Amino acid sequence: MDFTFTEEQQAAVEAAKAVFADVAPDGVPSPALTPGAVAEDFDRQLWAKLAASDLLSLVLAEEHGGGGLDAIALCLVLREAAKVLARVPLLEHCATAMAVQAHGSPELAAALLPGAGRGTLVLTAAAHGRSGHDPAELSVNARREGTRWILDGVQTAVPWAHGADWIAVPAHSGEGEAVLALVPRTAEGLTLADQVSTSGERLAELTLDGVRVPASHLIDTPGAWERLRQLLATGTCALALGLGTGVLAMTSQYTGKREQFGFPVATFQAVAVQAADRYIDLRAMEVTLWQAAWRLDAATGGAGGPLPSAGDVAVAKIWASEGVRRVVQTAQHLHGGFGADTDYPLHRYHAWAKQLELQLGPAAAHEEALGDLLAAHALA
Repeated sequence: MDFTFTEEQQAAVEAAKAVFADVAPDGVPSPALTPGAVAEDFDRQLWAKLAASDLLSLVLAEEHGGGGLDAIALCLVLREAAKVLARVPLLEHCATAMAVQAHGSPELAAALLPGAGRGTLVLTAAAHGRSGHDPAELSVNARREGTRWILDGVQTAVPWAHGADWIAVPAHSGEGEAVLALVPRTAEGLTLADQVSTSGERLAELTLDGVRVPASHLIDTPGAWERLRQLLATGTCALALGLGTGVLAMTSQYTGKREQFGFPVATFQAVAVQAADRYIDLRAMEVTLWQAAWRLDAATGGAGGPLPSAGDVAVAKIWASEGVRRVVQTAQHLHGGFGADTDYPLHRYHAWAKQLELQLGPAAAHEEALGDLLAAHALA
């Protein structure tokens, strides 16, 4: 398959590299040495640079002041962000903006998208449900009351919620498909309880107790939540790829300089074979990621395939969840005790990789979902 990127997509990568060039992975305290969150808020200074470089408006249409690019371009930028452990809600913000642009009312789009593109308004999404295992849309009940909808329920582990202005909350109304409500963080009846991720970032448990939102702030288009969910999953795969790429580069540099018996350890066959295996993991993560991102864009344009796009996303998640774990474990092994040194950034990458693995879920679950899709769609 030809995964050649367009000039616009390549330009987005170059812009992202320029913005992330000065970002240090150890810019906040180590999660291994911090009992709570490593910081109260995300990196606002980096956020402003992303906005100034038009990377926050990358996926918005020109009518909203954006670049009109697609999920592939977003994943390319996310890959670069993860290489330096960028502490910004880039995935959740852009994915939610894409959902509002594609399915939201004109009133909602006008209220959110211009500020989202400029970075003056921050969006995030609740995608983990009550426990992280049940479908997110089943954790919140939505019922209509006149011109408003009333939301009740709980969503856990919502990333960057404390710093966001609006939160996309999936819910069920008991009729048809899931709906998606855009809720202001300051809405009456919405409370946020602190949670901390494996990587040391501040998460939130959302409790919605009679939260009222106008009908124009609720998206009930069939497939809107499923599309957002798949985009969030695919973006997480892009983060896993970027993190793994950064870790393998660190490992290559270290083993090329570390000598034993008078030779760099990178020249030892056992070391080279392990590094080569992890390189193969990264290439598999990469090809399945671009396949999933392309299918999401193609599905938006009306193009189909032998399986729904959920099948391609499931394959990407299988490789990303297992691949990123194998990459960081091998990196720790090849670094020896130095990999656990809290003055060296590798342990931070390990913590972030574990958080991404938890977000993606176990490969066995995605294999089962893929099997169900194969059983339901006969292939010619």
